Amino acid sequence: MRTSIATVCLSGGLVEKLESCAAAGFDGVEIMDADLVAAVESPEEIRALCARLGLTIDMYQPFRDVEGVTDDEFQDTLRRAEAKFTVMDRLGTDLMLVCSNVGTASIDDDALAAEQLGALADLAATHGIRLAYEALAWGRYVNDYRHAWDIVRRADRPNLGTCLDSFHILSRGDDPSGIEQIDGERIYFVQLADAPVLDMDLLSWSRHHRLFPGEGGFDLIGLLGHIDRAGYRGPISLEVFNDTFRQTDVSRTAAHARRSLTWLADRTSEAEHRAQDRLPAAQQARGIDFVEIAGQDLAPVDELLSQLGFSFGGRHRSKDVRLWEAGDARLILNEQRRSESCVLSAIGLSVDDAATASARGELLGAPPVFRRTYAGEHELRAVAAPDGTEVYWSDAGAEPAWLPEFVGGSLAATPLRAVVDHINIGHPWQEFDEAVLFAGAVLGLTPEPVEEVPGPVGLVRSQVMRSADDVVRLAINVAPPTSPEPPRHVALACDDVLAATRHAKAAGAALLPVPANYYDDLEARFGGTMDRALLDELRALGVFYDRQGAGEFLHVYTQAVGGVFFELVERRGGYDGYGAPNAPVRLGAQRRVAAHR
Repeated sequence: MRTSIATVCLSGGLVEKLESCAAAGFDGVEIMDADLVAAVESPEEIRALCARLGLTIDMYQPFRDVEGVTDDEFQDTLRRAEAKFTVMDRLGTDLMLVCSNVGTASIDDDALAAEQLGALADLAATHGIRLAYEALAWGRYVNDYRHAWDIVRRADRPNLGTCLDSFHILSRGDDPSGIEQIDGERIYFVQLADAPVLDMDLLSWSRHHRLFPGEGGFDLIGLLGHIDRAGYRGPISLEVFNDTFRQTDVSRTAAHARRSLTWLADRTSEAEHRAQDRLPAAQQARGIDFVEIAGQDLAPVDELLSQLGFSFGGRHRSKDVRLWEAGDARLILNEQRRSESCVLSAIGLSVDDAATASARGELLGAPPVFRRTYAGEHELRAVAAPDGTEVYWSDAGAEPAWLPEFVGGSLAATPLRAVVDHINIGHPWQEFDEAVLFAGAVLGLTPEPVEEVPGPVGLVRSQVMRSADDVVRLAINVAPPTSPEPPRHVALACDDVLAATRHAKAAGAALLPVPANYYDDLEARFGGTMDRALLDELRALGVFYDRQGAGEFLHVYTQAVGGVFFELVERRGGYDGYGAPNAPVRLGAQRRVAAHR
């Protein structure tokens, strides 16, 4: 797959955009007219820069308001086109995107549209230029790719073809199978964008909510299958209009964009049974090996874990790292990393083939992580997620291969028997989509529907990514822009959360205080069908409660230590959620505790 990207996807000036596209590994670019007009560099200088960077200029775009106009207006169109063709000669590119007319004063006449597009193509031919006609989803009369192709056929010019854009096809709900009826040699260009499935006007949806492949709800794999069977063999390009990407770091966004195409090429090659774009297989997690917390002084976390019922698993024999265990839940405290506050810094996953998992991550653009390893120690393979969280893989077995490196642990029985139920990671708003793509492409997790939870300073958007067997559940949260980044937390599933809470309170653990109003409301909601003794105990212990059908969810939170807190959970009767109705109460309580510190 030859990859390309429209410069409109990225922030910054044209030179910055081109350098970032090359560094990310794109083969070519579409140069947006507005980007060139705003640049101080001449078309010749941009052409030379692209050549030095190894980028082809695949298309110049867009050219608008061509077909279905009066004769006088069309003469002005030809004048404008002549000037743009001259610029393209200087840039050294031979393909221009022509968008279907959106003007309300245009004329609904396919014969006239074909005649005018043909005349424009004749003028383009004198410059050796081809035209790719695209049906905009909000085009006045031409808004369907099949209609655009019909007009191209009517015009019947050897240098006039069509451009297929996934957003313009899929946002309207058009059947993409008709693409297979188009002559593949006349499909001059393919542009891709994903998007969330929304109910809003097409123009606003397009301008503000497009996403990179793998981040939305469009079936891009199916679309590319139709395009491939039509015989198209040209570049696959990204054209994504998104308020976030226009404001964020250009290099990071370009790398993010390139990762999305690598993921898509892999998924498409699987669907079409081709091997040339195939990545190593995604490795399904067999378990969560460990969760690591890093900081300068983690003594408060040591104390809290002991109060929760964890047993001290020992110190690493060569590093300033400690292990705490509770059943199958393992937490590593790392004081080698000099974070000012304690943070959730790494996640360890056990998989069938750690080397394959790491290789896939690196091929998807995730930087490898180096961690010093001495002779005789197990080497864990790892990559960094976009936010810097490290993800380690180890080969699945009866016991982690690295575990014997911790010595001097307690031999006492573990008061708490638990397993990591889910991990909750907060992100700034501009990193949300990138984090979702990483979790899906690199970790092989699939998304649940997005939820929005009301908090004290606005809505918190939450996207849970999970493995097929629910061994890994990763909740990716983004707080409102005016809110500080929320602490990250580890949820630990146990058989009896009430007993675990009694033990933690008796040991002096600082649990999150729950307002009395919550339990009054709980009684109003479930009092008629809820055991009174259970309700009284929930109130006395400060434990949250939720119910879905026959399933029940009991959970309790610790107060935050730096940027981390813990949750003890108990799932009864097949409950599969996360206590979302309780989240506003939890967020409000955390805000009050933080304000009084």
